Amino acid sequence: MDVAAYMAELGQQARAASREIARSSTAIRNQALLATAEALDEARTALADANRKDLENGRENGLDSAMLDRLELTPERIDTMIEGLRQVAALPDPIGVITDMTYRPSGIQVGKMRVPLGVIGIIYESRPNVTVEAASLCLKSGNATILRGGSEAIHSNQAIAGCLRQGLAEAGLPETAVQVVKTTDRAAVGELITMPDYVDVIVPRGGKGLIERISRDARVPVIKHLDGVCHVYIDSHADPEKALNIAVNAKTHRYGTCNTMETLLVDQEIAEDMLPLLAEQFRAKGVELRGCERTVKVLKGITEATEEDWHAEYLAPVLAVRVVDGLDAAIAHINHYSSQHTDSIVTENYTRARRFLTEVDSSSVMINASTRFADGFEYGLGAEIGISTDKIHARGPVGLEGLTSQKYVVFGDGHVRA
Repeated sequence: MDVAAYMAELGQQARAASREIARSSTAIRNQALLATAEALDEARTALADANRKDLENGRENGLDSAMLDRLELTPERIDTMIEGLRQVAALPDPIGVITDMTYRPSGIQVGKMRVPLGVIGIIYESRPNVTVEAASLCLKSGNATILRGGSEAIHSNQAIAGCLRQGLAEAGLPETAVQVVKTTDRAAVGELITMPDYVDVIVPRGGKGLIERISRDARVPVIKHLDGVCHVYIDSHADPEKALNIAVNAKTHRYGTCNTMETLLVDQEIAEDMLPLLAEQFRAKGVELRGCERTVKVLKGITEATEEDWHAEYLAPVLAVRVVDGLDAAIAHINHYSSQHTDSIVTENYTRARRFLTEVDSSSVMINASTRFADGFEYGLGAEIGISTDKIHARGPVGLEGLTSQKYVVFGDGHVRA
């Protein structure tokens, strides 16, 4: 296969389809989503057969159990995909919404209209259900999309792609509005991220290595986050019970997510009282603690943290703990070591909470809440295509609105500029 020619063809088709999708009605796009849900339900046997091939190939190629688990399409996961399509269909449509209308002294009205981005390229690994999640959000927000899944899920993704094409066709929309790359050649990724004539934005979903490569080589804007080095700071004015519950939940609710706490900061005024209580609960959950010099003096026998620990995204039952000299030191630590994903303060002091909100430079900043809430569903977005720690366009969980832009619209009645 000539990969460059193939990807260029996908790009041309996506660009043409994006114009049709952008002018389609909400009802038509919802019809496509619901028809896809029905197609998935009817194709359970075919989906299972395709997924079985991927699992067999994965075992032969030495994929570990965690990767095989992410790759598997169980009946429950197919149910979740179907329900996800129905939920996205029920979400409010952001396209065409006009806001901020004002009259100018000239008599014209000026406002902003929300519009699709155009063509979105999405690169992801392992989980075939991402194919449906990504396609549904792009379609609902009026965008065409080119999806490049991991080679380990090629059969599953192509089976799902057939259901997506069926759903689009039943709604009278171009099947090329959602295209799943058919080749496993890695050169396809290089082509996709360097086609600014056809692709408006890239969304990588995968490991740090993948995202670093795409961020480095892309000639198309990228919506991404590299790390989830999230912090919880327990202030000297914190409610101890709240602090314990929040810290334990932020670390142990799930270990392998980007919004899991990786570093715990404790004010030195309460460290001697709080640290033993925290350590008891973390040890009961099997969490290894790595502490600063002052933490080690209170919690004897734990590993002393190194400089690398303050930068670490463990994605595992390991937690770095540092005693800090108050709010200023906590903010300074977070702004130096944080990946600008999600950081939280536990305090009953309103002034300190407001300072934390103002001075911590992260995409989500929280007061008295677990970092695990940094999620599109929990934020009321319905779903998310990913999380962005960038500062331009989309920041934080990226839902439907994050896949759109705005243009100025002007209403006049024969107005001319004097």
